[in-house]
Amino acid sequence: MNRDLVGYGATPPPANWPGGARTAVQFVVNYEEGAENNVLNGDDGSEAFLSEMVGASSHTGKRAMAMESLYEYGSRAGFWRLHRLFTSRGLPVTVFGVAKAMEMNPEAVEAMLKADWEIASHGLKWIDYQYVDEATERAHIEEAIDLHTRLTGERPLGWYQGRTSPNTARLVVEEGGFLYDADSYADDLPYYDKRYGKTQLIVPYTLDVNDMKIVAYNGFSEGEEFFRYLRDTFNMLHTEGGRMMSIGLHGRIAGRPGRALAISRFLDHILAKDDVWVARRIDIARHWLKEHPA
Repeated sequence: MNRDLVGYGATPPPANWPGGARTAVQFVVNYEEGAENNVLNGDDGSEAFLSEMVGASSHTGKRAMAMESLYEYGSRAGFWRLHRLFTSRGLPVTVFGVAKAMEMNPEAVEAMLKADWEIASHGLKWIDYQYVDEATERAHIEEAIDLHTRLTGERPLGWYQGRTSPNTARLVVEEGGFLYDADSYADDLPYYDKRYGKTQLIVPYTLDVNDMKIVAYNGFSEGEEFFRYLRDTFNMLHTEGGRMMSIGLHGRIAGRPGRALAISRFLDHILAKDDVWVARRIDIARHWLKEHPA
């Protein structure tokens, strides 16, 4: 299939955000802890990605106890710190929830639901699907939906695999029940993908305005840098108007005290504006479907 390197070009469509807002801001809390690579989960080795141990290697056939505890911090403490930051301000959130991770912490899922956070699917397991065969990935998508539905009471309407394969987008379209797919970083606005026989709404995500850059070689060294980048990204998009800003967070990363303070400062920065729409991704998707039908 051909790539779309043109998109909206020089003339993006008017977003017409609710209430005349200039900018839509969307926060994602990724919930992955417990579903990462682990021999206890039937995986070949330990996790090596997105932790304080930057550049760690996977231990084939073995557990990595330090890595496991870093992930456990996310579900035990970091998630709840982020939960307090948003619920104390009454701000909506979308959770990218890995089904197997949510299964291991019903209390966290209950808190998400009580706060009226959207819980989108982050797949069955937090593993890299690049070389997973198509039949297995299809089965994992189906199992993720089934487990998600049992845990939350309804099927997910948003999808984000994260570590995708070349087949993921097509398999999501073929499944047919997702209002939006977030496995793209290609724009500042939602758009439609027509490559796979059915038009699929894409609500793109971000890897730059994302706390994962804190645990990357080319990333932020501390919270102040992260705050400045959040602030500057917002200020630019707000100046342009009619754009969407996505922020990606993880309990084991941004949920650490020194980084959570940066999130707190950024929340207060945007709340000082009266023309910002803080929304869940499902709300943005529904708005776009109404304002710009496929």
